[in-house]
Amino acid sequence: MDGINVIEIGPGPGGLTRALLDSGATKVVAVERDSRCVEALAELSDAYPDRLQIIEADALEMDIASLAPPPRRIIANLPYNIATPLLLGWLRQINDFESLTLMFQKEVAERLAAKPGNKTYGRLSVITQWLTDVRLEFNVSQKAFTPPPKVASSVVSLHPRPAPLALADWETLESVTAAAFGQRRKMLRSSLKSFNLDFGALGIDPTARAEELSVEQFCAIARAGG
Repeated sequence: MDGINVIEIGPGPGGLTRALLDSGATKVVAVERDSRCVEALAELSDAYPDRLQIIEADALEMDIASLAPPPRRIIANLPYNIATPLLLGWLRQINDFESLTLMFQKEVAERLAAKPGNKTYGRLSVITQWLTDVRLEFNVSQKAFTPPPKVASSVVSLHPRPAPLALADWETLESVTAAAFGQRRKMLRSSLKSFNLDFGALGIDPTARAEELSVEQFCAIARAGG
């Protein structure tokens, strides 16, 4: 971790924060919304005065990349209630980060890495895999937390691709995937009717359903439907 600046979201009492500092991160910037946790982190800040910066703020309202110079990584046990919007925001500026290593609720992690044909494959899978190489690293036992949560957790790493898997406009790709997966039981000729697509020209079966299409095929539809 030498030479890397790490941004941590939701450090809580600082267990992961301490581990990041001990691993040799050049600097750790911890963003915490709960003032009680900020107070608890004060002792840790005193122990690492030049390497730990604590910011009391809402991560959803911040330009996270502006908090530390490159090379930077985000490493975090995300607050599960805002994990998806946080990730989507970071994906829009994914090239600002060397990598993201994040803990999600297990079912969300599985959606991120799901492949076509899997029932968990959906909008989040397409957008995330379009821009990053997604790896399911490991599951985390509920016993690792105090008190144990009701949901299982998984750690995922996301590494920015040198270029997106295929050319597409973000907003159009979101619209296409929203329409397709919003009616995932319907055939594409029905769910994507408003896009007036020539499926033959695209080489896509109009009777297929959303979960059968690859990321590249969704990008092709986005280009044609834009």
